[in-house]
Amino acid sequence: MFTGLSERLAESFKKLQGRGLLSEENIQQALRDVRVALLEADVALPVVRQFLEQVKERALGREVVKSLTPDQAFIKIVNDELVALMGGQSEGLNLTGDSPSVVLVAGLQGAGKTTTVGKLARWLMQTQGLRVMLSSGDIYRPAAIEQLRLLAEQVGAGFYQADTGSSPVAIAQAAVEAAQRNQADVLLFDSAGRLHVDDAMMGEIKQLHAVLKPTETLFVVDSMTGQDAANTAKAFDVALPLSGVVLTKMDGDARGGAALSVRQITGKPIKFFGTGEKLDALEVFHPDRIVSRILGMGDVVSLVEKVERTVDHEQAEKLARKVKRGKGFDLDDFRQQIGMLNSMGGLGSMMKMLPGMPNVGAEASAAGAREMRRIEAIINSMTAAERHKPEIIKGSRKRRIASGSGTQVQDVNRLLKQFIQMQKMMKKAGKRGGMAGLMRGMGGKLPPGARF
Repeated sequence: MFTGLSERLAESFKKLQGRGLLSEENIQQALRDVRVALLEADVALPVVRQFLEQVKERALGREVVKSLTPDQAFIKIVNDELVALMGGQSEGLNLTGDSPSVVLVAGLQGAGKTTTVGKLARWLMQTQGLRVMLSSGDIYRPAAIEQLRLLAEQVGAGFYQADTGSSPVAIAQAAVEAAQRNQADVLLFDSAGRLHVDDAMMGEIKQLHAVLKPTETLFVVDSMTGQDAANTAKAFDVALPLSGVVLTKMDGDARGGAALSVRQITGKPIKFFGTGEKLDALEVFHPDRIVSRILGMGDVVSLVEKVERTVDHEQAEKLARKVKRGKGFDLDDFRQQIGMLNSMGGLGSMMKMLPGMPNVGAEASAAGAREMRRIEAIINSMTAAERHKPEIIKGSRKRRIASGSGTQVQDVNRLLKQFIQMQKMMKKAGKRGGMAGLMRGMGGKLPPGARF
């Protein structure tokens, strides 16, 4: 996410290192580099021009304070202006008024609209504790209605099953009544998508808006279309009062043009963004955190929130007590930790949120994910006794495990060696005071030979 933009901006900042003053000459050079970076990121030209004017106005003639070098001062200015460009602060959903609050979701076909509705339902239920009902007015694609029904089932939300012979407006009216009967707090209504913004689509969505009277009208758009995403949202907003935008496929967008253009072009806030196909791959759009990722400063706050939502605290406490009592850390425990990492998007996803590591390449992330899958496959090929007592794994057992996991004996040997090193450190952690002891034992480094 934003890999190309992050790299180009980092290059422009380096050119200011060692300067004592933000002069017109070095600022002009830096601004040219930033301009190229933004245009390559497919940010709309009017947005680029306005952004650069604001940065230039703040930067020219600015003396570097004692605690800042010129590149740090310029980064601070760029940081502030990027945050302002994307809206300043995150804006939550407006779920006030009579129950149920209605959220109308619109978007073009193929943008990931229906999946986003499922993700949003999960987010509302898990983070806000709300009762949610889903319904779809897409009578033109019965498969879309069935997809939404399955998503509702997966996240545990209610679902209003409409008769495909009914009109979208009739379905909308019935869905609101059903949500009231079932005492739902929120009704998420998925409208039909189209391949382009046309008069028929606009007429139908206007009727739905009039009937549903939604507190939120969200437009779902594919971020990989760059500035076209912002232009499409603007065209849609002309016909319908949008309250916000949801960007999908941000995990595959190395440029960032949509995220940087939408607010300025449409005047509408980005409220959420999708980072994958899984139902938990939806994040609240915080402009300051996104800019922090772009500028290589990570996003530790979002990482902590992700851990809080994902980690099984009871299981973690159980493992901590086990280690503290000196009962040992076995391969079952190791497998559980890998599962926890995978549920948070994998090690690569977490590393991208750490300061100084935003540009973990797709190739490196994929390699890490493959290594994790290999380790998990090897452990799954072991018996319960072998996972509990790895020391019994000798020649014939190693060959059987390798064969069952589709790996080589050398892979099994490497895993066992890494695990023994980790087991020793966990034992030290129990004796030296938990995590602090573990860190002292590690010396701030991963075990020798660890590849993940």
